[in-house]
Amino acid sequence: MTALDDLAIVPFHDADAPQRARMLSRLADTEVAVALMREPLRDQVELKLFDLDGARMAIACDGEDRLADFFGQAVAYAAMPGRVLAALLQADGAGLLVNPGHPSQMMLDAATLDWLTGALESAPQEDEARLRLVTPDAGTVNALAMPLGDRLADMRGLIAGAALVGIAGDDGQPASHLLLISGAPADRQAAIAKALSEALAFLPPQPGGVDISFAEAVAPIGALIFDLTPPEPVVAPPRPKGPPILR
Repeated sequence: MTALDDLAIVPFHDADAPQRARMLSRLADTEVAVALMREPLRDQVELKLFDLDGARMAIACDGEDRLADFFGQAVAYAAMPGRVLAALLQADGAGLLVNPGHPSQMMLDAATLDWLTGALESAPQEDEARLRLVTPDAGTVNALAMPLGDRLADMRGLIAGAALVGIAGDDGQPASHLLLISGAPADRQAAIAKALSEALAFLPPQPGGVDISFAEAVAPIGALIFDLTPPEPVVAPPRPKGPPILR
């Protein structure tokens, strides 16, 4: 089982929109092996495209062994992140078949890859306005808690903490939301913000949107606090002493 398989609780094409978006987000960050016409020449690759359901598609797997198993023999391939492959195929107007025969099988047409590359181009917007922070909306918490928690867990050791808060509108209720990030090195903040913006782009849109801030701010009572404490190392239980040696 791979990380993509773990997300495929139900087959991709039977999953609801938020679950499909999570799988596409994971695909973007996963290194895949894509079949080629021939071995790469320097930095030049020629993708092997197939006519599947009336569309031209490349075939890629999250492991070269899976790719070879699908073809029944070793094949020329290139390894690259899913986001890079999606951009290549978008430029060619082709689709992508991922992990055929496995739980995480996905057949992505050109329109889906267009959406994926667009989501990956999301850039955080800087806003210096003074904001009044309030308890986040319960629906937003329910929609974002688990997927954001998974993405933030990947950043343990890089950031110290995170909290989801509401931004009050004129009526005092959350009009939008803010993800507060603490303890991030200044030279990594832009990259962290882009990674989190990408993650949010794959999640259900929230009223007013969700912005990202590295400002030192106190989260209000009721904020969703993400626990980024590293897990305790597993200590093996002491081995029982053996029976005495009799002489």
